This record gives sequence, C-alpha cells and structure tokens, in this order.
Amino acid sequence: MPQPKSRLLTFFVSFFIWMLLSHEISVVSILAGMFLAFLVSLSMGHLFTEHPKEWLEPKRYLYFLQYLFIFLFECIRANFDVALRVIKPNMPINPGIVKVKTKLKTEVALTFLANSITLTPGTLCVDVDKDEQILYIHWIDVKDIDMVRATNIIVTRFEGVIGKVFE
Repeated sequence: MPQPKSRLLTFFVSFFIWMLLSHEISVVSILAGMFLAFLVSLSMGHLFTEHPKEWLEPKRYLYFLQYLFIFLFECIRANFDVALRVIKPNMPINPGIVKVKTKLKTEVALTFLANSITLTPGTLCVDVDKDEQILYIHWIDVKDIDMVRATNIIVTRFEGVIGKVFE
C-alpha cells in the first residue's frame, strides 16, 4: 500500500507546477489545478517517491536548480550543434544507438535522466533496462561506441545532480 505522504507530496508538487505554468491566479485556475493535482496524486502518487520525508530537505531544491542550469546549458549547446548540421549539410553525422550505464536506481531518477537525454537535441532515449541500469540512446553523431566512454559523454553531465535530487 503506497504511503499517504507520498500522495500528498505528489499533490503539492503537481499543484505547484500547475500554478507555475498557468500564469494566472484566479479561482478557476486554482480549482482546476487542485482537481488535476488530486487526479495525478491518486493515479501516480505512489510512483513519485518512496521516502517523502526526504523532500523536506532544502538541499534537494538547490540541487534541482543546479540541474536546471546544467540542462539549460546542455540543451542550448546541443541546439547549436544540430542547427549547424542542418545549415552545413557537409558536416559529418554518424547516427546510431549506443548503450550507456547509469548509477541511478529509482524509477523516478531513471525516468528523469531518460527524459533529460531525450529533450536534449541530437539524442533520444529509446529503451531503459531498469534491472541492469542500462539506457539505449539514439545519438545523431556517435562519438564513441564504448559503453564507458559513451556514458561519460552522454550520462554523467546529468546523472550526479539527478541522483542528489531524486535518490
């Protein structure tokens, strides 16, 4: 049975995100946000965290801010790389799927890592093996097929800080 605290935390996080994205503070917006946050917490509250007390630690939020800066930097850098490949068609591309290993264990952390990689232009997470902690990444320009070196290039930029936030 999932902990009620996990569902409550999921409700508050969902509602907070709704309020950030809605750009409107009105009775209708607040009620809609509460209703949707309630539905999310009912359906997926048990997936968000196994230890809700850990979310009271302020350092997690500081690490999340650090993650946002890392993600933003990597996203901008990757956008320029992909844009250059479009503008200069003679730039070499070497598409392929590489296997990378992660130290992350929880479903939320793995999902966040996979989504971070997918949202970064030029890479796409096509499969996750939770048991082996392996991700299969389609890469627009494979720089190395060795799992350790590919992991260093793709995963390590996000992994450490995601682990500090979600594990």
